[in-house]
Amino acid sequence: MSSRVALITGSSSGIGEAIYYKLRDNGYRVIGLSRVGQDIECDLRDKFRLEREIKALLKRDRVDILINSAGVGLFKPHEELSILDIDTLIDINLKAPILLTNLLLRELKKNRGHIINISSIEATRNSKFSALYSATKSGLRAFTLSLFEELRRADVKVTNINPDITNTNFFNNLNFKPSSNRDSYILAEEIADAVYFILNTPSVITELTVRPQRVEIQKRRR
Repeated sequence: MSSRVALITGSSSGIGEAIYYKLRDNGYRVIGLSRVGQDIECDLRDKFRLEREIKALLKRDRVDILINSAGVGLFKPHEELSILDIDTLIDINLKAPILLTNLLLRELKKNRGHIINISSIEATRNSKFSALYSATKSGLRAFTLSLFEELRRADVKVTNINPDITNTNFFNNLNFKPSSNRDSYILAEEIADAVYFILNTPSVITELTVRPQRVEIQKRRR
């Protein structure tokens, strides 16, 4: 059983929640960071409060693993996006993982830790109505893979995961969702299983892409 401490963003739902319980149930001490109902309640868009919360955490505890799982999506013609939409996606999907890594890196170096960033299949391809989302996830992927090269001598492992369409509440406010065909989506628990495997592999898995066999989505009726 592990005694390592993992900080997980977006731990109140979806992939982050599945990772939270997978690690907790396998002996990790897990600290959830989300807007509500978690060990640390903080809006990732509030960078100054985020900094205060992490500094306070490090005064009372250790962190061995950082898992940036929080993410939001919006898929529409780029000219229809508001300034708030643009800020929100960049702040949560890209800026928050970069800031958290910055705040925790000395701690992770000291503990020979591990950083896992949950990017997206959209970081690896070009899709209609996904310019902003893809930009944030591609940026996160590039940050992660470059950070691995930077931290190899520091003995900090760094991993990027690209999930394809995953059956979570990510789609609640979108105009499409996974179809009912089980072969057309992946489960959050599958990503959690992958995270557990990655954390317990002696070598470094720098990147992992998880995809369903079929390509099917269901349009929502508005």
